[in-house]
Amino acid sequence: MFEAIAFYTFSILVIGMFGIVVFSKNALYSMSALAGGMIFISGFFFLLDAEFLGVVQIVVYTGAIMAVYGFGMMFFDTTRDIKENIKFKKIIYTLALLSAIFTIFILMAPVYSVRVEALYPAIKDVGNIQMVGLLLFTKYLVPFELAAIMLLVAMIAGIVLVKVKMEETPTNIEVAKGGK
Repeated sequence: MFEAIAFYTFSILVIGMFGIVVFSKNALYSMSALAGGMIFISGFFFLLDAEFLGVVQIVVYTGAIMAVYGFGMMFFDTTRDIKENIKFKKIIYTLALLSAIFTIFILMAPVYSVRVEALYPAIKDVGNIQMVGLLLFTKYLVPFELAAIMLLVAMIAGIVLVKVKMEETPTNIEVAKGGK
């Protein structure tokens, strides 16, 4: 019972956060919701007793979103005044209140149900972290390395884009034209 309630709650929260990412017009709101969605995704790992993967989800992926958040603050004009026009304040407050109540309910729910087991066969006397390492460096070595290369290319591209953006600042353009 507990796992089912937690699963559906995390599902609703993840879909809600990613809905904000898609439908928000403000880039910083989208990135904040993306980070929140990644944190809620880690709840699925904790439900499956994969604590290591849950912590990695929070640290690595949410940390990467925070790096994207920093790039977003550099690329978009975050100093301008933002006039928020929230049309459905009552709905937002009601959803926030309901999510708080669901969270309290999940934390207070008795654990009487059957535990959820992973489908991949566990090796006897091998812990969670060792099993992840064993799978990553045997069965999933090539996709793991490709993901690392893609992240490296994305980081280099972000640095190059910021460098180009910094060279085109209004101050540098005025200096090039002979202004003060």
